[in-house]
Amino acid sequence: MRVAAIDCGTNSIRLLIADVDADGGLHDLVRRMEIVRLGYGVDRTGVLDPERMAATLAMTREYAQQCREYAVDRIRFTATSASRDAANAADFVAGVQEAFGDLRVTPEVISGAEEANLSFRGATGDLVAAGIPGPYLVVDIGGGSSEFVLGTHTVSASLSTDIGCVRLTERHLRSDPPSDAEIAAARADVERAIDAAADVVPLARARTLVGLAGSITTVTAHALALPSYQPDRIHLSTLDAAQVRAACHGLVAMTRAQRAALPFMHPGRVDVIGAGALIWSVIVDRVMATAGPIDIVTSEHDILDGIALSIASQDPA
Repeated sequence: MRVAAIDCGTNSIRLLIADVDADGGLHDLVRRMEIVRLGYGVDRTGVLDPERMAATLAMTREYAQQCREYAVDRIRFTATSASRDAANAADFVAGVQEAFGDLRVTPEVISGAEEANLSFRGATGDLVAAGIPGPYLVVDIGGGSSEFVLGTHTVSASLSTDIGCVRLTERHLRSDPPSDAEIAAARADVERAIDAAADVVPLARARTLVGLAGSITTVTAHALALPSYQPDRIHLSTLDAAQVRAACHGLVAMTRAQRAALPFMHPGRVDVIGAGALIWSVIVDRVMATAGPIDIVTSEHDILDGIALSIASQDPA
């Protein structure tokens, strides 16, 4: 079976076209990501910005054409934090339906709980296969939200929180580089979100902390001093807390021009990676204080892979 998974978040839109084998394994044909910033200003205005929506729908039309070219059997398009929060989300849904036309795709504005489940599902298959011990605390830092998910083979507890690299940048980190006061205000938001997560997700049970999505993979590339963005080096790499902390603090302290000069940095992440790194550093410190000095693993497989697997099994979550 050939499937297409599309994940439209606050900061980026991504496409995975893959063949699914008899054992449920994914074999990538197309994996791509574009920064469209659909969630720009949603935290402040409550609506999707018309220019950002137009850019996202233009990319959606390109993705739809690629699905036709690859003769995809099934497609699932999910939209996450920005579309949950926006008053004009229905306009976006209609635009996606029009873009796919005869392919008859309707985007699903998924809940935070389902987002967490899909992220966990996409990330953990390779962890189990590699013998990395669970339970896993999977943390997916997005543009508008961050998910905390605990489990080994299945999810035992999860919570989606309202912190993300775009949201915190717009709320707090406006200076270049951020001021101490801005960093303190952003850190307080993250601490409150972790408090909420810890009430639902028993952090102390984790044996491995697993980080997903662009903020964390970029922090990992910085910690590894990669000469370019190298997914194969990043995927399943293990760092200790001191390495993560140093990489995060370095990115937060840089100017945007200094970040842009890093060889692994995607241009669309330059202005928001400081907030993403800050979120990750606070989470790592809190988990280490609660669960002890456990391994920190970065996964390149995430909600996009979870969406593809859900199509193949005809299981929505």
